[in-house]
Amino acid sequence: MNAPDPAALIESSARAARAAASVLARAGRPAKDAALHAAARALRGRAPAILAANGEDLAAAQGLSAALTDRLTLTDARIEAMARGLEEIAALPDPVGRVLAEWTRPNGLVIRRVAQPLGVIGMIFESRPNVTADAGGLCLKAGSAVILRGGSESAHSARAVAACLRDGLREAGLPEDAVQLAPTQDRAFVGAMLGAAGLLDLIIPRGGKGLVGRVMREARVPVLAHAEGLCHTFVHAAADPAMARAVVANAKMRRTGICGATETLLVDAASAPALLPLLVADLAALGCAFRADARARAICPDLPAATAEDFATEWLDAVLNVAVVDGVDDALAHIRRFGSEHTEAIITEDAAAAEAFLDGLDSAVGLWNASTQFCDGGEFGFGAEIGIATGRMHARGPVGLEQLCTWRYRITGTGQVRP
Repeated sequence: MNAPDPAALIESSARAARAAASVLARAGRPAKDAALHAAARALRGRAPAILAANGEDLAAAQGLSAALTDRLTLTDARIEAMARGLEEIAALPDPVGRVLAEWTRPNGLVIRRVAQPLGVIGMIFESRPNVTADAGGLCLKAGSAVILRGGSESAHSARAVAACLRDGLREAGLPEDAVQLAPTQDRAFVGAMLGAAGLLDLIIPRGGKGLVGRVMREARVPVLAHAEGLCHTFVHAAADPAMARAVVANAKMRRTGICGATETLLVDAASAPALLPLLVADLAALGCAFRADARARAICPDLPAATAEDFATEWLDAVLNVAVVDGVDDALAHIRRFGSEHTEAIITEDAAAAEAFLDGLDSAVGLWNASTQFCDGGEFGFGAEIGIATGRMHARGPVGLEQLCTWRYRITGTGQVRP
């Protein structure tokens, strides 16, 4: 028996999603919020079944790093966080129908720019099953349908989570096909999604460099890119040492496998002799390994030497690059050379230095005296995120409800004709 044609599968899924999106776009906030609350209840009620499905995925996972295994793993606390995230999305204002701008022309025409749903979104992601809930919930509230294609390593978990979202839609009287999982794990289905111009309105990749690179190369559908997280924390000469130690430890070691984890520590030469050994000792006690430049190794001789390739690596693991730099300008130069324009932080009590650092960044997110791990839609008050956008168009940083809308114009006249 021949395997289903991936192009036919994406066409069938997308047409069902388009029909669902047309209903969802006109649904009021009460129905959408009811679906989100029902899905949250389903997640809590089915937690044992979701954990069992996740156990199947973990048992089948082979050769994953500790960080990737952590991404794949669900716990009672993480299921509860998914449910709370859906409830937080429900509590947010409806993004659809917002008047973004309004003005009156000299001829009396009143022009309004009004937010509207994107339509049908294709989401391609790897080993994080919570993305199913985050993306499904955000797209639902933003009035768009979504087709989710997760990695094969999380297939059982994603299926269990998606079932809760679909049940929530049905309970609220909305079409289940507004949230769909890819009907096959065949890799050719990803290629069919990327070529589905006219069927999908936007592709969002969320995963490693290889996945994002493939999507950017092959897509014939607009892409909202989520690049790798080569994040930096710069400890300025005027940093409070106790704050620097606490923030750096959190920025690197709280969860090493997320894209907001700091991958490179930059320490100002003026304070490095006293502070760098303390930072290294703190991190080493937490299980961190290091790659250090010559100036850092002159202060801490036991640190392994770093290569240029190390500084360009998103470790997603308990490995930290370390470099000593000469102030703000040198730190910015290092970030421009090696960074991915994701998230950077400065630790300092000098407001002028902080402003110079933040003003000099090209990155989507800059922080002053806070951990890079705050680059997260939930921490921004978005309820959840569909990813971190690092491109220059449409959206940057955590992508929430507002960024999942486009707009149209509504014009009101009193009988004007154009001369």
